[in-house]
Amino acid sequence: METWTVETNDGGGQLEVHTFRPASNASIPGSKAPAEPAGVVLVHGTLVTDSLYWPFARTLSVILGRPVHSYNRRGRGHSAPQPPGYSVDTEIADLQAVMEKSGSNDVVAHSYGGFVALQAARRAKINKLVTYDAAVSLSGNLTGRWRPELEEAVTAGQLDHAWAHLVQGLGTAGPISYLPMGALRTLSVLSARTRLGLEMRSLLPTAVTEMRAVLDADAHLHDFMKLSTPTLMLSGGWSPSYFAETGRILAGAVPAIDFAIVPLQFHEGPLRPGKRLASRIARFLSGNPVGEEPGSAT
Repeated sequence: METWTVETNDGGGQLEVHTFRPASNASIPGSKAPAEPAGVVLVHGTLVTDSLYWPFARTLSVILGRPVHSYNRRGRGHSAPQPPGYSVDTEIADLQAVMEKSGSNDVVAHSYGGFVALQAARRAKINKLVTYDAAVSLSGNLTGRWRPELEEAVTAGQLDHAWAHLVQGLGTAGPISYLPMGALRTLSVLSARTRLGLEMRSLLPTAVTEMRAVLDADAHLHDFMKLSTPTLMLSGGWSPSYFAETGRILAGAVPAIDFAIVPLQFHEGPLRPGKRLASRIARFLSGNPVGEEPGSAT
C-alpha cells in the first residue's frame, strides 16, 4: 500500500489517499506509469474511515489487475476537515481531484459514497460506476430516515444517544437496528471501549452534515435521465430494503443504470471478508460476462 496526498480544489487542504496495486513494482504515488492501466477510485461511506475498506480495495485490485485508490473523505484521518458550507459539491470536487491525480476513470462507491459518485456522474466524466447500497434520496424517500434528535444529541454531546438514533433511523446495522433505544445506548457505551467504536463516535458530527447533504440533494427521476455513465447499482440481499427499491426505480427508468441484488450480503458488505462482492464488481468494470473472472484465460 502507498500513502500519498491530493490537494483539494477549494484550497481547503489535502486528501489522504491509499493506493493498492496488484504487483509489487509500484510507481511514484500519484503518477501513472506508462504500462499501468487506469485506476479505480473507491469512495467510502459515512461514520467510517477508508482504512476499513483496505482489504476490499486490495482484493479488487488483484482481481482487476489495476490500481485501486481509496481516500479518506473530509473530516477523517489526515484529510482536510469538512469546510463551512459543506455540501455534495465539496465531495464531487474532491472525487474529481482524486480521479485526475491518480489517473483513474472508474469509480466504486459505498452508501454515502454511492450518493456522491452518482451525483458526480451527472456532471463529470466517469467511464464506469458501481455503487453498493447508494444512499440516494429520490423524491423524498429518505426524509423519514432523518431524525432531528440525532443532531440535537450531537450538539449536546450526548453521543450514545446520537449513535442510537442514527442506527435506528438508517437501519443499516442489521438486526441490531431494531433494538430499543435503551439497548442501543448501552451498545454504544460498550463499543466506545474499542478503537472502531471510539472512532465512529468521533465521526458522528460528520454524519449529521452528510445526512443533511443527502436530503438537500433530493432528486427526481428526470434528474438522472441524462446520465450516460454505464452504472451498476448493487444492493445486499440482507441490506435495508430502501436501497434496493431506489436502485430498481432508477434502473427501470434510466437506460445507463443496471441494478442487481448480491445475495447473503449485509449493508457493510465491502467491509466484510470474502471475494464475492469484489468479483461481482470486477466483472462489470472489466466488461466480462457474468461468471467470467477478469484476467481468466480465453
